[in-house]
Amino acid sequence: GIKLFSYSNPQKQKIPFFNMYPKYILYFALVANFFIKFLFMKKFFAFLTFFLVLFGLFGFFHIKSRFEAVSQNKEIVLLELPKGSSPKNVSKILHRNNVWNDSDIFNLHCRLKKCALKAGWYEIPPNISLKELVALLSSGKNAVRKVTIPEGRASWEIPNYLQKVFPKIDSAKWNALVHDKNFANKLGVTIGDLEGYLLPDTYPFPVNANEEDILKQMVQANLRLKKEMEEKNSPMWKKLGGWHQILTLASVVEEETGKPDERPLIAGVFHNRLDIGMPLGADPTVRFIFKNLTGPIYKSQLQSDNPYNTRKFKGLMPGPISNPGRKAIEATLYPDKTNKLYFVAKDDGSGTHFFSATLEEHNNYKNIAAKNRGEN
Repeated sequence: GIKLFSYSNPQKQKIPFFNMYPKYILYFALVANFFIKFLFMKKFFAFLTFFLVLFGLFGFFHIKSRFEAVSQNKEIVLLELPKGSSPKNVSKILHRNNVWNDSDIFNLHCRLKKCALKAGWYEIPPNISLKELVALLSSGKNAVRKVTIPEGRASWEIPNYLQKVFPKIDSAKWNALVHDKNFANKLGVTIGDLEGYLLPDTYPFPVNANEEDILKQMVQANLRLKKEMEEKNSPMWKKLGGWHQILTLASVVEEETGKPDERPLIAGVFHNRLDIGMPLGADPTVRFIFKNLTGPIYKSQLQSDNPYNTRKFKGLMPGPISNPGRKAIEATLYPDKTNKLYFVAKDDGSGTHFFSATLEEHNNYKNIAAKNRGEN
């Protein structure tokens, strides 16, 4: 009943392939798995690399476009950077004034470039680049307003010109400062009064300038001219006695004619009068006393005992009657050499004068001037 295994059986028993070569199959599977994973990972990394490069390029051009943007303002914007303002505070000011709304880029630029922003008032032009904007705010160049002060204006007339551009200028405060001895001394004018020391010119005043700022700038210009003229060493400097006396006589020269080419001759006449002890006889000095700049001068005014009345008193007045310009000052220091002692306006529309050496000749010219005015 028991069957024994026979080795002589011609029909061999079949053994499965996977059972015959288990190690090779495992190796094959491992290799196949590696290649599959490799191919997958390669695609994944390729995709990831592509995505990162794309994202990087997008980020680069996005940041670049933000750095290359221009300001949002379409008109000139005036703004102030207070002292001690950090880039972060400045960016808020720019944003508030609708000049530069990208605060992050502004702060980043300032951090990278180590910007040194300076306090002051600035006029921001439209469509300005970030680089130009930062350069402007780092320049310290304050925004200015130009005002022309004509020659020969008395100090109390000057606010009229300033108020057209600086409406907050207070005439009363201005006049008080002009005659404030302590303020004058602080500016280097030891005479204690600024009349005559406000050099006429076209000035670029800071947009936030007040009365003190403007007076200081005008006096500084006058004192610079003083230094320039002093270095030329005119003999008239010593003769007249100093800068204050030069300005005093120059203010009369300025007031007597509007013709620049006449000023040296008129200065020569006044020098001649001073030399012989003859009163200057200048009507503008009387007008100064009464602030009567136009219209007739009355006999009672001519009899004034005010020391500025050169129709009555000899020599120079105590100080200038207006603020003379460079040309009048130069004429005073370099007058024409002449024998003339008198002059009178021709009143023929030319704005010029008759000059004479004698009173008789002078009276004849006065008659001619009267006829020119249509008088009998």
